[in-house]
Formats: sequence, C-alpha cells, structure tokens
Amino acid sequence: MSLIGKIVGGTIGFALGGPLGAIAGAALGHAYDVGSGKAIEPRIFLSNREETQFTFFLAAFSMLAKVAKIDGRVSEAEIAAIEKFMDHDLNLDVKSKRLAINIFNAAISSDQTFQAFAHQFYNHFRYHPQLLHTMIDILVRVSVADGHINTSEEKLILDAVGIFNFSNTEYMNLRAQYLQTNDKYYAVLGCDHDYSMEQIKKQYRKLVFEYHPDKIASKGLPVEFTKLANDKFREIQEAYDAIKKERKK
Repeated sequence: MSLIGKIVGGTIGFALGGPLGAIAGAALGHAYDVGSGKAIEPRIFLSNREETQFTFFLAAFSMLAKVAKIDGRVSEAEIAAIEKFMDHDLNLDVKSKRLAINIFNAAISSDQTFQAFAHQFYNHFRYHPQLLHTMIDILVRVSVADGHINTSEEKLILDAVGIFNFSNTEYMNLRAQYLQTNDKYYAVLGCDHDYSMEQIKKQYRKLVFEYHPDKIASKGLPVEFTKLANDKFREIQEAYDAIKKERKK
C-alpha cells in the first residue's frame, strides 16, 4: 500500500504533534489530542520513513496555504497556481491531490501561523539542507506562477529563509531562477559571471552530488515530489551545459 493510500485508508498515529499534527488531524477528519499530536481512536502507525515523508507533504501544503492567504483571501490565480503545482510539478494522483487539498484547506482555516509551521519543519529537517532548500523552492515557485512575487508573500518566504538559516545570496539565486532570464543559469548553479570555468565545474559537481533524485528521496522526500526532484536535477545539468556552450563562443 502506498503512503497516501495508507493515510487516506485508515486512522494514522504518529508522534509529530505541534501545529502540523493539528493540521493532520483536521485534514484527515480524525480526533486528535492537539497537545501530543496523537490520534485518540484506534489507528495504524507509520514507519519512521513514512512519517518523515508525510511531514514534508503536510508542511508543504500547510505553508503554501498561509502564503496564499497572506493578503486576506485566496484568489482564483493562486488556486490555479496551486492546482498547476499539484498537476504539473508533482503529478499527484487523485488520492494524493484530495489529501493535499484537505491539508491546504485545514491550514487556511487554522489559527496556526506560517512561522509556526516553518519552525516545526526546520526542527524536523534541520540536518537535511537539501530538503530545506526544496521547501523554499516550492514556496517561490508557486508564488511567482503569475510572473511576479507579491510583497506580502515574499515577506513570509523571507521569514522561512531566516528560520531555515539560509543566506541572502542563496535566496536571491533561487529567486532569480524564476524571476530573471539573463542570469538564470548562473543562479541555478549558485555562481557569478566572474567565476572561472573550473569553479563552475566544481559547483556543478557539488550540486549533482547533493541533489541527485535518489539521494534526495533517501532523506525523506515523498514519492509524490519525485518529479520535482528530477526537474531540479535536470535544471542543474541544463544550466551547466548552457554555460559551457556560452563560454565557448
């Protein structure tokens, strides 16, 4: 049974607790002890790996919900961006999409804050910087779906950047991948135009090692996010090839 099938098919028990535990209870329609994050009724348990994957899935759509609602309402454009993310970037099946929507709606209705979700996510994944980077990537990717980033949305994303201990340079490089075209390839690799080809090659090899889809998945990325990891890996390769071609002119 897949993780999502297991979650949707029965009452689950896990030790997550906190704000995300409360969202899980609301999204799944189970009775939860909010303080402990544990289901009150009889339940099946997730393995440690499944729990980690579900935490990522849960946090992603909870944080996206708060970003979408930061200006007071969720617009049709924002709904379209979320649906595009689920369909195109993640290729979610019907069950996974239904769960994602339930989490999104539960988070929108919740009194919990974006910052609370971000802190809990960081505490869970603090030793996995690639997954922290992936979460920031997701937030930016969806926020700029209409071609620009709203000031209030970016403020929340910057809160996550601070909570995750990202540098401003790291964030600006990621941001540039979606909002600029001239420096996109250099931004993908986290390089400057004045880097030597040897420096660029070194950075490329580092990223290929860190962001190989199998490596990311082994750290707890849900299978539903595999396409996103594959796309990121391909972007790294395409950026390096484009820079090599540009420098041979």
